[in-house]
Amino acid sequence: MTATTKVAWNAKELTVGQLAERSGVAVSALHFYEAKGLLASRRTAGNQRRYSRDSLRRVAFIRLAQRIGIPLKVIKDALAELPDERTPTRADWARLSAAWRSELDDRIEQLQRLRDDLTDCIGCGCLSLDLCPVANPHDRLGDEGPGARRIDTRICPPQNCCAPPAQAS
Repeated sequence: MTATTKVAWNAKELTVGQLAERSGVAVSALHFYEAKGLLASRRTAGNQRRYSRDSLRRVAFIRLAQRIGIPLKVIKDALAELPDERTPTRADWARLSAAWRSELDDRIEQLQRLRDDLTDCIGCGCLSLDLCPVANPHDRLGDEGPGARRIDTRICPPQNCCAPPAQAS
């Protein structure tokens, strides 16, 4: 069994091992985040890393953002908007959240389309499903460009998408 060191609730700083344990992130990943400028530490007189307690929230934010596919560069740019000289407040995090709102809404819409519409014609040109000839007759969507024309939110915004084309009379 692995020995654990519970972090005291009133600890202002954490060792790299404590941060790794409490965040559930490997020490090597924390070092990587630090090398990439996503996380900061100070060094003790003995050259050991010490992280402020609010690093736990930053690490959680990084991991969640990565999990939904946000690139590290975008995460780094977002974290750069938070103050370095103090613990970010609720207002600081609200500004970050507001800046990401439309991108997150788009990702949510994309995931919902993938979940709900993958069994229907997605406008990719395969014409292999029984609904493809109805939703994309003669691969007309291919004339608009490449890709899954009916499911990709970058190609087909929510207000314009996923309705079969009007039938010619």
